[in-house]
Amino acid sequence: MISADLGQQLETFVADLVQTGRYNSKSEVLREGVRLVQEREAWLAAVHAGIKRGLQDADAGRTKPAEEVFDRLEAKYRAMLPIGE
Repeated sequence: MISADLGQQLETFVADLVQTGRYNSKSEVLREGVRLVQEREAWLAAVHAGIKRGLQDADAGRTKPAEEVFDRLEAKYRAMLPIGE
């Protein structure tokens, strides 16, 4: 069992969520909060892994000049425009 001192502001917020019927209990509010933190941490880990891969690619010379990438993207999106625009 976990016990936490949320402080007055968060205690009031949690109590209001329960009182208005948004959640059935304080525990339900806290479980959802922890799940959201868990999701965010997983997302951040994925972002950091992607950055690490990108840096490794750059260090290994597996890159393309920015101008080449921008030209390719510009051509791609111009091709998506209706004719005459």
